[in-house]
Amino acid sequence: MRMIFVNLPIKDLPATRRFFTALGFSFNEQFSDDTAACMVVDENIFVMHLTEEKFAQFVTGKVGDPEQQTQALTCFSATSRQEVDDFKAKALAAGGREWKPNIEFGPMYGCSFQDINGNVWEFMHMDQSGGQG
Repeated sequence: MRMIFVNLPIKDLPATRRFFTALGFSFNEQFSDDTAACMVVDENIFVMHLTEEKFAQFVTGKVGDPEQQTQALTCFSATSRQEVDDFKAKALAAGGREWKPNIEFGPMYGCSFQDINGNVWEFMHMDQSGGQG
């Protein structure tokens, strides 16, 4: 069994924790401290929100600024079109920002937004039944 850790630089750790808690995520305190917050996505999937100073310890060169350049698109699956819309509404209400308009491409329907640090997140429903989720 493999585990996945997505590592992202963030500017404000307490605000980041509040934002993602408002979206329904929890944190593994065993791997969190005043420089990092380990967000649990699923049993073996985690997002490490690292202060820019902590993130810099793991990279060569400068830490990019997601407000200036898109560094990654982190996409979560959704169980329905309604879940996509609900998740985006929660993200915007918690302080996230619109990024691109919702997409509808064949069986795919999704949204994207920037978190409070400028990182881009997507939430995508892929209807495999041949209908409209």
